[in-house]
Amino acid sequence: MSSRQSTVHGIVNQNEKPEPDQVLQDIADYVHNYEITSPLAWETARLCLIDTLGCGLEALKFPQCTDLLGPVVEDTVVPNGTKVPGTPYQLDPIRGAFNIGTAIRWLDYNDCWLAAEWGHPSDNLGGILAVADWLARTNKAKGLAAPKIKDVLEAMIKAHEIQGCLALENSFNRVGLDHVVLVKVATTAVVSKLLGLNRDQTIDAVSQAWVDGQSLRTYRHVPNTMSRKSWAAGDACSRAVNLALMVKKGMGGIPSVLTAKTWGFYDVLFKSEGFKFQRPYGSYVMENVLFKISFPAEFHSQTACEAAMTLHSELKRLGKTTDDIASVRIRTQEAAIRIIDKKGPLNNYADRDHCIQYMVAVPLIYGRLTAQDYTDEVASDPRIDELRAKMECIEDKNYSLEYHAPDKRSIGNAIQITLNDGTVLDEVAVEYPVGHKFRRAEGIPLLLEKFERHVSGHLGKAQTENIMKASEKLESVQELDVDEYVDLYVTEK
Repeated sequence: MSSRQSTVHGIVNQNEKPEPDQVLQDIADYVHNYEITSPLAWETARLCLIDTLGCGLEALKFPQCTDLLGPVVEDTVVPNGTKVPGTPYQLDPIRGAFNIGTAIRWLDYNDCWLAAEWGHPSDNLGGILAVADWLARTNKAKGLAAPKIKDVLEAMIKAHEIQGCLALENSFNRVGLDHVVLVKVATTAVVSKLLGLNRDQTIDAVSQAWVDGQSLRTYRHVPNTMSRKSWAAGDACSRAVNLALMVKKGMGGIPSVLTAKTWGFYDVLFKSEGFKFQRPYGSYVMENVLFKISFPAEFHSQTACEAAMTLHSELKRLGKTTDDIASVRIRTQEAAIRIIDKKGPLNNYADRDHCIQYMVAVPLIYGRLTAQDYTDEVASDPRIDELRAKMECIEDKNYSLEYHAPDKRSIGNAIQITLNDGTVLDEVAVEYPVGHKFRRAEGIPLLLEKFERHVSGHLGKAQTENIMKASEKLESVQELDVDEYVDLYVTEK
């Protein structure tokens, strides 16, 4: 066979090293060369940083989370290692990334991005902060300059952008892959720069992230929903840091990791389709990211929870309770039906915080929805399942359409209640949650209250005051050395 690129049964056997895939080059060029100039992106990154750290602190109230944290070998303390906020642990950056990333994601209360693919871009802070803190402590021990919080914020903006832009037009969930693949890719890219890798090394590192074994979504869906969904991002962060460090030690890359015939990501995992891009990398995602402010609930249900709170008050005004409800209709988006529309028994915390019926029932009954409301103790209330059985979810095509519209990105839900006596209450519709960009002015004071509540719930008064003061202004917090800021959050035990 004389062809320059001969094949046997569709397999390429001509061993000519290709140029790196354009997707890899674009990510590396963005990370190394793009200057963030958007004041909105910088300020939103500050809010995202403190909100994400607060979510991590709140998760430390739950033993199922804390049991996974700490060093692999008990009592190990790594000199100049990563410190884990809210704990006394000082770890290597790989284990530190898992610890921070797991705490951040545990309660499903950090920020969100909804598009063809879903995800939580602030998950990347697990790897970013672990590496930046370790570098700060290591550099100071050598008499070198430490990274600043501004470096962390820049890495966050760029990680958000990489994950979010890949998610806009590319549905990994439709081929069964979990969105944490994008956390792994984005974290690998930005920590590569923090670690001092050059453009070509960053391409190599990102290629390693794409070829790395990718998580299935099995643990997020019926009938297998379980707590791995809460530590999957921490795992992705730790793997990203490990891959970047391996490249720093001299490991090469896989230049056509996406496009290689038969063996590449596209052919193996993406139905032989290449990625599509709606826009070039900039700062769009951080500027438009969705904050979870009102409820620790899967984001597609946030507006449904808000509507349920309104209807709880209406029932109370009428002298009625949920015992008087005959049926509940929930109009929602197609994504919500695919992810959180559940019938039958809910087996654990992870099952409940991904069930729209549960997340509507609790506020209808109690007039609240907190992280504690997913526990076995609350779930044992028979009224919850009785009310869930009366609910019907239907797709609103317009909600599904506007969910993907770049100028709207709505997450609409509407709830209508019919009472046992035949009375139909006015439907309550909410298109944009408090954490949406369209409601940012309303949301920021509530976001700051959420942060202070999470910090004060885990740390003492003096420590809380120091953190709040250090974090309140972008101009001052961005100039702090990373280790000095992280030290504000650590505990002795």
